[in-house]
Amino acid sequence: MSATIISVTHCNWVEITLNRPERLNSFNEEMHMALRAELARARDNGVRAVLLTGSGRGFCAGQDLGNRDPAKMDGPPDLGHTISTFYNPLIRLIRSLEFPVICAVNGVAAGAGANIALACDIVLAAKSARFIQSFAKVGLVPDAGGSWSLPRLIGEARAKALTLTAAPLDATTAADWGLIWKAVADDDLMAEARALTAKLADGPTVGFALTKELIQAAAANTLDAQLDLEARNQKICGETPDYAEGVSAFLQKRPASFTGKSSGQNAGQNTDKKPETAE
Repeated sequence: MSATIISVTHCNWVEITLNRPERLNSFNEEMHMALRAELARARDNGVRAVLLTGSGRGFCAGQDLGNRDPAKMDGPPDLGHTISTFYNPLIRLIRSLEFPVICAVNGVAAGAGANIALACDIVLAAKSARFIQSFAKVGLVPDAGGSWSLPRLIGEARAKALTLTAAPLDATTAADWGLIWKAVADDDLMAEARALTAKLADGPTVGFALTKELIQAAAANTLDAQLDLEARNQKICGETPDYAEGVSAFLQKRPASFTGKSSGQNAGQNTDKKPETAE
């Protein structure tokens, strides 16, 4: 494993830490590939939740500009290639994972670093953290999905103001605006994030995956299309062992013990594959 990533497995969930603290965990090609490989490994090994955070005093400062000095280059870089080759596949992977992805923002999250955090399902941030859409400072547009996620989360007016001014947004305001879920005292961040991840990892994983699909599809769907998707996904959930367990636990007034398995899975099968549906 690359030293740019630290991965620790906790039973049925994985904690992944961006580990270039001397560069505020800014991305180079090595860290891009290492993070994607670790997320894919979690998916393929039947992990039921992932926690993403950063080492040192920041979460992620976006792209490492250390090798982008125009005075040392023969011409302008092909940033379209950078986005298409590295950032877009990462965002698509995070959004497609069929289990919860929690992000603990432990310090500054700037540029693509902020938008990678926002691609996760649930974002907690230390109260000292700051979210900065820093692209305008270097003459760029938001990337890593920022131009898509920001207006959906906080509206066009605030999205334009944050991206055009590159003004830092504190974690408490980010939570108040609905950009993230919660701002947490710095000393409590990782304990709370780990507890949440562990709880979700013990939940009904198929239901979580299909809930993510519904929420992510809603903005582009008509009401009729969304109602049909709800019916499809509810049919799948109703056939899982976790639904039967959840109802039994409710009726018996006891905590549910979910396995995260889809309909027809046995104990030796992974839970990462989406159940097939009848047409």
